[in-house]
Amino acid sequence: MGKKAALIKGDGVGPELTLAAMKVLEAVGTEVELIPVEAGYEWWLQHGGPSLIPPETWKILEEADAILKAPCTTPAEPGSPRSVAVSIRQRFDLYANIRPIKTFKGLPSLYGDLDFICVRETTEGLYSGIEHRLAPDIAIAVRKITRRQSEKVARKAFQIAKDKGWTKVIVVTKRNIMKECDGVFVEAVDSVSKEFPGITYEEYYVDNMAQQLVKNPDRFNQNVILGTNLFMDIISEEAAGLLASIGMVYSANMGDFRAMFEPAHGSAPKYKGQDKVNPTAMILSAAWMIEYLGEKDKAQAIFKATEEVIAEGKVVTYDLKGSARTSEMAAAIAEKAARLLKR
Repeated sequence: MGKKAALIKGDGVGPELTLAAMKVLEAVGTEVELIPVEAGYEWWLQHGGPSLIPPETWKILEEADAILKAPCTTPAEPGSPRSVAVSIRQRFDLYANIRPIKTFKGLPSLYGDLDFICVRETTEGLYSGIEHRLAPDIAIAVRKITRRQSEKVARKAFQIAKDKGWTKVIVVTKRNIMKECDGVFVEAVDSVSKEFPGITYEEYYVDNMAQQLVKNPDRFNQNVILGTNLFMDIISEEAAGLLASIGMVYSANMGDFRAMFEPAHGSAPKYKGQDKVNPTAMILSAAWMIEYLGEKDKAQAIFKATEEVIAEGKVVTYDLKGSARTSEMAAAIAEKAARLLKR
């Protein structure tokens, strides 16, 4: 029986990035059945309700083997629904957001060649949604950290390091200030580390980590950087900025039984419909998804084709100093990936 993936087309530039990824997946002949579903801010503006995800979409998400999500807009007003990504992560316990940070050949880099992986806990912390307006001028939020989720995401980080043949995990905290919350997190990391002889961990406070990423990012090469939800949301975004374009950065949200794949960037509504933005992150998110579902050779062809198109620099988008449209860059990657598979 074939694998099925739910496809969230997203907001802003999401639909055109989705088309770009579909073009590439078709070129390599994926057998994964993609099921388009409604979700996001633009859907919510038309239909309203307590969630950016309608009940019929949840039903398909429950039945799918994986989820591919284009960027979605999240409303910021008090009382508006939580984001599509946070809702799905919490519903399916997708506790680990994994974001590779790797320099692409052929692109200018101020920081030399970088190669490390950010792992972020994504179900709790300040994203737990426990907020209260105590008075018109006073609001509080609860940063909930549990041993259970901390151990799960730590185990994922150490396993990634082991699989890559790396020997260090960097743990990002602010334990000198938040002694209890980050105390629980570090205790969990320390406990899990004993399952992985040969892999050490080193603790960095988040403010120092932010500085070191700007000053000496290559010191983290062949490391996995691990942290709680908000800290690693910010640190992994800063890390993405070390590459030539945020449009290059793809990610996975992993649980024990399901995964969601998505670009690391936002929905860029000002570019909607212009066929302008870099499709790399969406295409590589889709490639990672089909690899997760068993199509390793097809996924590797997409990764290699994307790297070659970017290295050649002829058919790339404006952020990579090119003049190609989203659809043109996707077509070049699709053609090259199909050719690589036939060799």
